[in-house]
Amino acid sequence: MTDTTLAATPVAKTISPAHEVWLSLKANKGALAGLVVIVVLVLAAVLADVIAPYHYAEVFKECVVKQCPPVWQDGSDSRFLLGADAVGRDLLSRIIYGSRYSLFIGTIVVTISLAAGILFGLLSGFFRGTVDILIMRAMDIILSVPSLLLALAIVAILGSGLLNAMIAVAITYVPHYARLARAAVLTELPKDYVTASRVAGAGTLRLMLNTVLPNCLAPLIVQATLSFSTAILDAAALGFLGYGAQAPTPEWGTMLADARTLIRSMPWVVTLPGLAILITVLAFNLLGDGLRDALDPKLKR
Repeated sequence: MTDTTLAATPVAKTISPAHEVWLSLKANKGALAGLVVIVVLVLAAVLADVIAPYHYAEVFKECVVKQCPPVWQDGSDSRFLLGADAVGRDLLSRIIYGSRYSLFIGTIVVTISLAAGILFGLLSGFFRGTVDILIMRAMDIILSVPSLLLALAIVAILGSGLLNAMIAVAITYVPHYARLARAAVLTELPKDYVTASRVAGAGTLRLMLNTVLPNCLAPLIVQATLSFSTAILDAAALGFLGYGAQAPTPEWGTMLADARTLIRSMPWVVTLPGLAILITVLAFNLLGDGLRDALDPKLKR
């Protein structure tokens, strides 16, 4: 073969796994829209002190004396784009600050439950026998109780508050990650690369963390993304019931609880935080579906 022929031969481009996932997400319009919304939420949470018009606890007396509706309603005040609540606090500022609390809740809940679930899943998948039975039966017991009811029971024991609410919600999610991690471990253990690592002298801990775990992360990442939205929902539900964040913390569920008696006289105070929860949960669900398609070869188009 001549040099000219070699030069004319096309060279296949190698695409990194991260780039391949990004291309798949770009092709999925719903996942891309969810990613854009999440980026906006993260920026709002990080820059809340800069972009929020006022502090979330600042009270305006003129809005206490009279109602300050959003700018698209009669009698509005241009200083309060989304109006003010019954206490006279700017609703836009409280929703912006609320994004910080909601994303913080989702991050802490998913991190705790994911770490515990991976630990239990690895132990159950590697050691089997009595260890497997004890761990899985404990996970089945937790799954047998409705998640919100279990979270309420845990918060009732620990006490009301944002931190206790996050711990309670995290405990209810551990079985999902544990069962998923165990199934992934049992799938990977019979494969040749694990056998080769054993023959090469790798210990159990190294097999767990360096060999098997990296190949089990794809379904766990998808589950974590989907759980992020449900964590926000459950924390908002606990806040609405009075067991989560306490006033004047601008957590969206707590804001709904404070405004539930005003649904007729000041409907925007209830509607706008509810829309914030709806849009955030929908964005994470869309991104989770897109990641599932991108990371699972069987579902790639």
